[in-house]
Amino acid sequence: MKKMNDLLIVTKFTMKDMLKRKSFIIATIIILLMIIIGFNIPKIIKSFNKSEGKEKILISDIYNVFENQLDSLNNPSNDYEIIVSQDNLDTLKKKINDDEVSLGILVEKSNNEIKLTYIVENLYFFQDNYMMNETLNTLYKNIQIDKLNISQEEKNNINSVFKTEFIQSDEEAKGNTLVMMILSMLLFYAVYFCAYQVSSSITTEKTSKIIETLVTSTSPKNIVLGKTLGIGLTGLMQLLLIIITALLSAKAFLDPLLLEQILDVSSLTIFLVIITLLYFILGYFTFALLYALTGSTISKPEDIQSANSPVVMISLIGFYLAYFTMMNPTSNLGTIASLVPISSPFCMPMRIMMGIATTKDIILSIIILIATIIIIAKVTIKIYSNAIINYGTKLNIKNIITMYKQK
Repeated sequence: MKKMNDLLIVTKFTMKDMLKRKSFIIATIIILLMIIIGFNIPKIIKSFNKSEGKEKILISDIYNVFENQLDSLNNPSNDYEIIVSQDNLDTLKKKINDDEVSLGILVEKSNNEIKLTYIVENLYFFQDNYMMNETLNTLYKNIQIDKLNISQEEKNNINSVFKTEFIQSDEEAKGNTLVMMILSMLLFYAVYFCAYQVSSSITTEKTSKIIETLVTSTSPKNIVLGKTLGIGLTGLMQLLLIIITALLSAKAFLDPLLLEQILDVSSLTIFLVIITLLYFILGYFTFALLYALTGSTISKPEDIQSANSPVVMISLIGFYLAYFTMMNPTSNLGTIASLVPISSPFCMPMRIMMGIATTKDIILSIIILIATIIIIAKVTIKIYSNAIINYGTKLNIKNIITMYKQK
């Protein structure tokens, strides 16, 4: 019971220390502001366009393909204004360069083939105006239908809107790639940055007088596990705050239709949320204890970065291994990445979302992660215990191995 109380005391102390840090507070505020601003970018762009008036689109219909009906596209509710002309290509370019119009469309007809040429100032900043293309296609089709002198019912049948569905041949690979990439990147951010704080915290306290109080009050085991748990809970709180802010911002500032087109969240289930949270916890403990191990081996805060380099490389290898398996999720590499403890926290939630991972794979992956955590924890606690006694000694691999062998 005393050991549990000591663990909770160290955890609570670590959480309070983290929450009081200006760097943590400022970083959290900046991240939340970036999320809110990011989701507001479409509205900001739209407001700038509104302040300049309606977008002017110049359509040059030299061959009168649309039979003088282009003016019918102008509507007060549209955010663009159609200007009809019979300008050639050079004149269209000049008007765009002079900022008279933002988009020019040259309509040409040859051998019953109609060609639409879009002219813009810079192709790099141009997004294909899909809606305008559809509008012109619909207008031309309606003009041709009116010439047929058919009934309204027949017109409606011709103008029937197709119900579109996309199906992939690989039934095993399901889900939205963008959602999976965001999920994987979010997990990597949470695991990496939260775990990194463990090394910094342990090293900082080793060089201060706080460690003397902690060591005399509780065991090194409680210190290592308490600090890892405390930073993990703080990081989880920050992660949940980021997710909630992102969800609320998306709902408040993004067009629902645009959001549905970009992100298909139909694959997100309660089970996936729970399993993702579990992998976050297990992944965090794996990397946090590795960082705690490196933090235990150094005695100067300025050495943290160089000491953590091997763990940084391991975490990046794990992330990119998971990332590349998204390109070919049913490959053998994907199966391996979902079981290897350095990559499974980022890879397995994605495979579960896609419906590829079996129950056996999930259980085996979790067992491997838990076994890895136990092994790393034992080594870290042993090294940390001996490092406190030998404080001030510059540790190398040989010293670390010797310390681990000591009783």
